[in-house]
Amino acid sequence: MKGIGTSSGIALGKVLIYEEPKITVEENKAKDIDREIARLNKAIGRAVEEIQQLYVRTLENVGEDEAEIFNAHKMMAEDPEFIEGVKSKIRDEKVTAEWAVKQVAEEYISIFENIEDEYLRERALDLKDVSQRLLRILLGIESMDLSILKEECIIVAEDLTPSDTAQMNKDMILGIVTELGGTTSHTSIIARSLEIPAIAGVEDIIGTVKNGDIIIIDGSKGTITLEPSKKDIEAYKTKKKEQEDFRFKLQEMRGKGSISKDGTKVEIAANIGNHRDLNSVIENDGEGVGLFRTEFLYMDNNRLPTEEEQFKAYRFVAEGLEGKPVIIRTLDVGGDKDIPYMNLPKEMNPFLGYRAIRLCLDRTDIFKTQLRALLRASAFGNIKIMFPMISNIEEVRLAKRQLEEAKEELTKENIEFNPNIEVGIMVEIPAVAIHSDIFAKEIDFFSIGTNDLIQYTVAVDRGNQHISNLYNQYHPSVLKLIKMTIENGHKEGIWVGMCGEAAGDEKLIPLLLAMGLDEFSMNPSSMLKARYIIKNTSKEEIEPMLDKILSLPTAEDVERFIDENIVK
Repeated sequence: MKGIGTSSGIALGKVLIYEEPKITVEENKAKDIDREIARLNKAIGRAVEEIQQLYVRTLENVGEDEAEIFNAHKMMAEDPEFIEGVKSKIRDEKVTAEWAVKQVAEEYISIFENIEDEYLRERALDLKDVSQRLLRILLGIESMDLSILKEECIIVAEDLTPSDTAQMNKDMILGIVTELGGTTSHTSIIARSLEIPAIAGVEDIIGTVKNGDIIIIDGSKGTITLEPSKKDIEAYKTKKKEQEDFRFKLQEMRGKGSISKDGTKVEIAANIGNHRDLNSVIENDGEGVGLFRTEFLYMDNNRLPTEEEQFKAYRFVAEGLEGKPVIIRTLDVGGDKDIPYMNLPKEMNPFLGYRAIRLCLDRTDIFKTQLRALLRASAFGNIKIMFPMISNIEEVRLAKRQLEEAKEELTKENIEFNPNIEVGIMVEIPAVAIHSDIFAKEIDFFSIGTNDLIQYTVAVDRGNQHISNLYNQYHPSVLKLIKMTIENGHKEGIWVGMCGEAAGDEKLIPLLLAMGLDEFSMNPSSMLKARYIIKNTSKEEIEPMLDKILSLPTAEDVERFIDENIVK
């Protein structure tokens, strides 16, 4: 069987099927509205206590970054807008507290599930976790405790909430297999932090295995071996030893530059979702932050974040990296990433709609506040500003004009900032890649956002499971656009980075190195492995292969060529 490998490593062990108690909520009218409000308040209080306990346990057993997940859960449980929405439903519709929680939570969850960005879409599971906790408390239902397991096992479940994963006895959990979930879910993040092999998206695994079955899982490949033979078990032991040796080699990469076998130096940086991810960057010896998504400041709020709130978050990361570059992407919401309090219009095709720089240039009050905060933080570290979803040169000029106005305001107010702050754009629309020779004359750097560049180049909604097979980063047209962008950037003397998922692809890293990519930005947990690949790759050996690779007709041909001629 096969799924999506979300945490590398292999494991052999007995299956333990984990099933949450089914929570059924029926629409019942409330006899006493005040009593239902009181029940809700009491349930919220208990939920917050439980979440705080999970925070402490995760802080002690996993780490500070992972523990912050439960600070976010606590904010959700105490969110005034959510609570008032539930209370209003109780009062207006005269229903029970549990029915009101279910209805309001489903409205919010629907918003998150329809967001195109995978990282933000996965936050729907966090809200489900919090709402299920409230419902369980209101209904008096107990859940299975994964912290008291007495025997080693591989957990098999439809899905696991962050709370489930955080309370696991890591000494007894050999691996995790779920039918749902993805690489950016908090469950996957915690599994990677605990170095527990994990696979998600395995169709009908619960209907295929039973408690006590022996299976082998490979979190790197996303494969599951049922009823392994003696030969399978011997192969498992050999691979387990190889992986342990390789993990030791990766630790040797700390403190060493990202330099290829033939002396080409590049930068290995991190993509982060908020300022709390800073520790992951430092722990994995990142050489900077290549993408700091600022959406969390807006999504985790019930109002627009103030200039001061933004300034503190940006300054925290800038100071924490002690002079290393921090590329901060300006607000990238709108269209598919809905923020209720902003009252954004509903659109037929949000991926091509009112979002990112288009929204910011229209709502200059929001944009200017963020630019001021970024400039102020630039006095405390090596901050660079990056504009997303650029499609034409006029947008670059208008955005830079807003930045200059913000500089003038701060100068008049005698507030310090870096007047020479670098400004770049994300190359994620084919029109910009094709016209990159012109764009390169007006900015300081490019960062190629392959997630959207692929989507727009091959006309595939990457969140649509029916056509997801057509979304492929090895597509020759995508690779040609990447090469063109790098070459045009270098002709104008600017550096070129990449912050899409392709930057951390083990097979593509040598190819991107040969194309001349200057900066690779990825998930922090992938950085040491990327450095290892760079240090064991010769740019000069792969450069002669580029013309052949780019002339191949299909993505499958490209991947096969890489496997046979580079990966080996």
